[in-house]
Amino acid sequence: MDSCVIPLRHGGLSLVQTTDFFYPLVEDPYMMGRIACANVLSDLYAMGITECDNMLMLLSVSQKMNDKDRERVMPLMIKGFRDAAEEGGTSVTGGQTVVNPWIIIGGVATVVCQPNDFIMPDSAVPGDVLVLTKPLGTQVAVNAHQWLDMPDKWNKIKLVVTRDEVEQAYQEAMFNMATLNRTAAALMHTFNAHAATDITGFGILGHARNLARQQRSDVAFVIHNLPIIAKMTAISKACGNRFGLLQGTSSETSGGLLICLPREQAARFCAEMKSCRLGAGGQLGQEGGTGEGQQAWIIGIVEKGNRCARIIDKPRIIEVPPRGSISGIQEGNNSSTNNTNAPSPSEIQSGGVN
Repeated sequence: MDSCVIPLRHGGLSLVQTTDFFYPLVEDPYMMGRIACANVLSDLYAMGITECDNMLMLLSVSQKMNDKDRERVMPLMIKGFRDAAEEGGTSVTGGQTVVNPWIIIGGVATVVCQPNDFIMPDSAVPGDVLVLTKPLGTQVAVNAHQWLDMPDKWNKIKLVVTRDEVEQAYQEAMFNMATLNRTAAALMHTFNAHAATDITGFGILGHARNLARQQRSDVAFVIHNLPIIAKMTAISKACGNRFGLLQGTSSETSGGLLICLPREQAARFCAEMKSCRLGAGGQLGQEGGTGEGQQAWIIGIVEKGNRCARIIDKPRIIEVPPRGSISGIQEGNNSSTNNTNAPSPSEIQSGGVN
């Protein structure tokens, strides 16, 4: 995480600040701005913080762009960033713009809060389970979409995926990256989360390892299941696993939260993620909120260990279909399922995920 907690002298308050930068991955400048803002806010959300007092936007304008492109692209990026900030209940009050060879957008998010408003990422205990709130595979989806116009690259994957499937996966990846992790942050308090981090550039395994190293107890994180955007596993294999998707090292942008939850709370957390809406004031409710219900998956366990993390040799791949599809498909399991929370913690504990 890039969050920083600074104790203040008066009233036991704490300052929590996060900074993130985002390089262009998608073709739509507006979505690029939204994704950048969601990425910045995720570091606060990973600590269970749902409110942000102030946001600054950091923008790099490419010196290679002509005036016409600059006047068209940059306002759309700014609007996307501001709209996502508003969805998160905050606003952009300033920032900095520089000229650079590349387009870069990022920001700073700050909140002053009481100590019980945030959850320190260091209290996982053996017996907890690991929950993930967005599917993996954004890097593969974005690259595959770029390859549609690159015959030499497209020829490597065209036998395992259609153009329509690539387009659907790309749209799904954009939607997921632009979705705020705010609902998950609120539910972390409801279900007594012990630790969390957001999944970004180091991939699921890299961030799991970073989180494991921060724990006060002697624990290890073991990942049994990998929820992945549909068809991205096949593309990754067709490319010789160049992305490291199944190894957990594929980079994600504005990914979900990886949360350590008490075993008895995990299934309810996943169910609430799917049904809850977050109101404009940050309150959880079933109706009238601004967000959409999101999927979440139990992906592993916390056991006694030496503060490390690993993925088992043959993890269960949960294919997550684009919105509108009928069901998810679990590779290596002939039955289709609508149960996005499968397997249960008891199945993981008994080795049923193999």
